[in-house]
Amino acid sequence: MKSTLLSHASIAALLWTGTAHAQNTAQDAAPATRPAPPQAAEASAQDIIVTGSRVISNGNNSPTPVTVVSTEQAQKVQPGTLADSLQILPVFSGSRGSGSNPSSTGSVGGGNGSANQLNLRNIGPEKTLVLMDGKRIPPTLNSGIVDVDSIPQMMVKRVDVVTGGASAVYGSDAVAGVVNYIIDHDLQGLKVEGETGISQRGDAAKYRLGAAWGTDLFGGRGHFEISYEYQKESGIDRRSDRSWMRQAGVTGSGTEANPYVNQKDLRQSGYSAGGLITSGVLAGQTFNADGSLRDFQHGTATGTSGVEVGGDGAYYDSTLMAPLEFNQFFGRFDYDVSDDVHAYVQVGGNFKTNTAYGDNLTMQNFTIRSDNPYLSQQYRDQLAGAGESTFKLSEIMQGGPRLGATTRTEQVNMSAGLNGKLGDFRWTADYVHGQSILKNTQLNNVNRQHLAEALDAVSDGAGNVVCRVALTDPGSACAPLNPFGEGAASAESLAYVQQDTHYRAKTVLDDATASISGRLFDTWAGPVNVALSGEWRKLSFRSSSDAGPEDYADCAGITYNCTATTLLWQNTFAASPRISNTVWEGAVEASVPLLADLPFAQSFDLSGAARYTSYQTSGRYWTWKVGFDWHVNDALRFRGTRSRDIRAPTLNDLFAPTYVSVVRSTDRLTGTAPQVSVYNQSNPDLKAEVGNTLTVGLVWNPAPAFSIAVDYYKIKVTNAITQLQGNDPQIQDLCYASGGTSAYCDLQVRPNGYTDPSSTNSVTSWVSRSINLSEVSTEGVDVEANFRSSLLDRPFSLRLLGAYQPHIYYKQPGVETRDQAGAAFGPLGAAAAPTVRLTGIVHFEPSDHVSIDILERWRNAMTLSGYDSEIWVDDHLKAFATTNVTVTFKPESTYNAEFYLNVQNLFDAKPPTGGFTGNGTRAGFRDGYPVSDSPLGRFFTAGVRAKF
Repeated sequence: MKSTLLSHASIAALLWTGTAHAQNTAQDAAPATRPAPPQAAEASAQDIIVTGSRVISNGNNSPTPVTVVSTEQAQKVQPGTLADSLQILPVFSGSRGSGSNPSSTGSVGGGNGSANQLNLRNIGPEKTLVLMDGKRIPPTLNSGIVDVDSIPQMMVKRVDVVTGGASAVYGSDAVAGVVNYIIDHDLQGLKVEGETGISQRGDAAKYRLGAAWGTDLFGGRGHFEISYEYQKESGIDRRSDRSWMRQAGVTGSGTEANPYVNQKDLRQSGYSAGGLITSGVLAGQTFNADGSLRDFQHGTATGTSGVEVGGDGAYYDSTLMAPLEFNQFFGRFDYDVSDDVHAYVQVGGNFKTNTAYGDNLTMQNFTIRSDNPYLSQQYRDQLAGAGESTFKLSEIMQGGPRLGATTRTEQVNMSAGLNGKLGDFRWTADYVHGQSILKNTQLNNVNRQHLAEALDAVSDGAGNVVCRVALTDPGSACAPLNPFGEGAASAESLAYVQQDTHYRAKTVLDDATASISGRLFDTWAGPVNVALSGEWRKLSFRSSSDAGPEDYADCAGITYNCTATTLLWQNTFAASPRISNTVWEGAVEASVPLLADLPFAQSFDLSGAARYTSYQTSGRYWTWKVGFDWHVNDALRFRGTRSRDIRAPTLNDLFAPTYVSVVRSTDRLTGTAPQVSVYNQSNPDLKAEVGNTLTVGLVWNPAPAFSIAVDYYKIKVTNAITQLQGNDPQIQDLCYASGGTSAYCDLQVRPNGYTDPSSTNSVTSWVSRSINLSEVSTEGVDVEANFRSSLLDRPFSLRLLGAYQPHIYYKQPGVETRDQAGAAFGPLGAAAAPTVRLTGIVHFEPSDHVSIDILERWRNAMTLSGYDSEIWVDDHLKAFATTNVTVTFKPESTYNAEFYLNVQNLFDAKPPTGGFTGNGTRAGFRDGYPVSDSPLGRFFTAGVRAKF
């Protein structure tokens, strides 16, 4: 691309090779004929369609900042999935993926806690709209979010990131911005790619193979292309595989008397890996692997009941980076029906699997009979001598199978359309049909009825140990479980207690769109362009489950550890009947030039858009956007926008049946940390969130080799949907301070009200519910600087991208305002939000056949929490930086081939450790490091690309 275009364009094209590239930008609304071949593209590079507008056809004139990512170059400096490569952009903050503390239950992340979810400005991935060629993609997750690994990566030529509200153009969800994946529609010949990598520690191995082929047909009137890609990443199985993490977390209650403390080597003081006796004559002893007892050695006490540093206490060891595997295919056929009418059909599919492990089988004060035959005779005698027929046992079976989730998504998208010319106007008509099937297998889920049966072991009189229920029911499949010592339980008993359960969800999207755009008339300053568009879409969802929250244990014949209120399964998913939502939308856009060829205004254009949206479920809304683009001269331009945007509640927000998960949060009233259920509820009365966005910026190009762009933004979301969690420390404190009169007390259940601090009044369950209650606001500045020159008479370029985001306020009535900006952890899975994020790219070509790319990423220091009222001993987390180096070799060949070697995190930087204050007593289960940092360590990747 010409340097003048780069220096003046409002888009920030990440072209790190330092060589000339011609790219069509943004939405790629297909022209009446296919794009010009590469050799002709240079001449028309100024005439581009801009993502975020249907009426602005020149990238120089976009009032909205758009970052354009060349996928080839992004994956060169940051290999992996395309989502991994996009994360180098500072505008992304708080995105989640396979290494972002995956959930073992899958409930976090909408059924797949390891899904790649893009998050602009760190105000939530649900507020970032993901498109492919300007068209919606069916949600992959039951939370309504798109797992961007579902997009065919071999065919993506670039990604356009709109950093500003765009609901007036694209509809709901575009509050923080739009990420638009642009498919290569004119692939010629065959291209192949292969890549492999492994960490310095010998784990997280990955493999990627792909091929794509395209050719013209019917004398050039048609074009056909197809692609396939396979990728596999083995992940990092346990958090203990990174010794620096060492069961990191936060203890204390955040008060002057008991401040929060960031600590390591945390253990559960009330549990051991072999079983801790907590009552009677043997209390305070733990079982060795051989079934003998020893005194339980306590570690150093902390400010959190039930958590110690060191000692014999047990801990969790969940997955650090979830393995993934996917197969992708894509096919497209284009045909020029006439000189003015073009048709296409395309189909793409993605079949992806993630697996992550979390909890271990946990027993809290379970009742065990003193005559249990697995118990050594000497201990049975001691219990009998004390007149004790039972005792209590608490255990985290670290040596047994971990609970986990294998999530498979099967997504197929089909689309077809016509577009063409009608005089000075271009028109389009498209139809998209897509479906996503999510299959979540809860690995080793605990059947609580079977656990109670298996723990009640007896001798059958013939020297065999059996379950007591087998004496009255000889047909029972119960296998008795030996809980006395780590590794003592047999495989058969664990298989009886821990079983796989299944959840299946299907989401279907049908989306029909049409638009017409073009020049309406000319003014003294240029043509007035207008666009009309309409859209109808229907989204439906249904799910099934064989482990629902309505399933209770059958306790007939079971004396202990089972009651009428015992849920059958530890982790549940609720089945949902078919639910749907239909949306009608109409929009108008216009671009009006007002000034031209004046001393103070080379050009000055105004643009505007308005959209009317009618939701079947959540009401009717107007969204709008106005913007200006002012070219003072060839070197300086100013731009700005003001918009009103919405995010409608998802089907899951509105109608999801209650599902139950298990937590061990600190009960701040009694000081205990019971293992209890959380009842997660939807809300059919939710309305749309409303966002208001302001952006103002400038682009300065004082010399052909240098340019800089600076943009300020301010976003305020009102009526924001927030999830009230009864176990949140802030919510608890408000309830107790009111003496039980606060509405927040409805989010917890306990036997003796809200003023009794005794342990007998420990909470028995929590409630989590979504409501339109909060306000989210943020502001910041994005900066990009580019410099091109030569070094030792060889091509050299430097690019710097930065984001400064000093505040992300979460406001909620009656609750302390939280500023998540600068905080590493927060409630509801809030991700780290550094206030300063920098990315620098250096490119140098020492010879015609060798190039070197250096990527540097840095974030500033953070606190652990965004609440000012909390008292900490030290909540400072140091700054973190990583360096990537890529060396590429292009041999002389008739084929366009290149070989590359990449080293990520060259200096093996280790993230600082910490955790969220509200995660309670689950040492080693999650957190440990900020989501924005990589726990991978030094990583080596080698690959090859070729075009035939």
